[in-house]
Amino acid sequence: MSRAARRLAPALAALLCLGAAKPVLVPDVSDDSVRILYSFAGDELLLFGAILYPGGIMPDRPADIAIVLKGPTESVIVRQKRKIAGIWVNAESARFRSAPSFYAVASSRPIDRLVDARTAFIYELGLDSLQMSPVSGALPEEQRRFKDGLIALKRRAGLYREEAGGVAIRDHVLYRARIAIPARVPVGRYTAETFLIQDGRVVAAAVREVRVAKTGFERLVAQAARRWSIAYGLVAVALSLVIGWGAGALFRRI
Repeated sequence: MSRAARRLAPALAALLCLGAAKPVLVPDVSDDSVRILYSFAGDELLLFGAILYPGGIMPDRPADIAIVLKGPTESVIVRQKRKIAGIWVNAESARFRSAPSFYAVASSRPIDRLVDARTAFIYELGLDSLQMSPVSGALPEEQRRFKDGLIALKRRAGLYREEAGGVAIRDHVLYRARIAIPARVPVGRYTAETFLIQDGRVVAAAVREVRVAKTGFERLVAQAARRWSIAYGLVAVALSLVIGWGAGALFRRI
């Protein structure tokens, strides 16, 4: 049995058990493990799947699809720089407890045309609806300003993105989307969430996992830096001194 058939079988069983009451999503990804090597310059994930409607009957109006690829959350401190006496210094700051290290959303139409603001907030559909759990006791306006600043920084780094119209739906059943993975993508477990949206409501959802990991020499270096941080730092300093001394000796001979 093929991989697609194995994943389709549980969905068909779910339709039978539910009495064919609701549509079911059958999602998949082109590669559920992204390996980062020294030559890694970015990648592209293909997220695709099928919509199984009860009894095979299509709705009167075609449904929409939104796909969210989200990386592990992290605690982030955002600082605002201010120029004082001609010198740039750190001024106000805000900390967010659970900011996604990577976030990309692709949808068949713009999010604001699919759901209202409340639904978008519940499912974190779109950058404006991200829930980052601010820690500081600043006013909501200040928190919003720092959140917008963090999103802008992540977007410039290619780690946050929105692709309105990035999901193609064929024959109201098959869908697919391509999401770019930047070269400096954080490692960890990612979730690819697919939402079936109809008449402003999420009527079905499904999740697939994607793992981003370093392999080869990069993996060994990362593990050494994490497990033996002091030894790693001493070796790095020693290598820098040796390389600097060697370069100086070479130029003196030249």
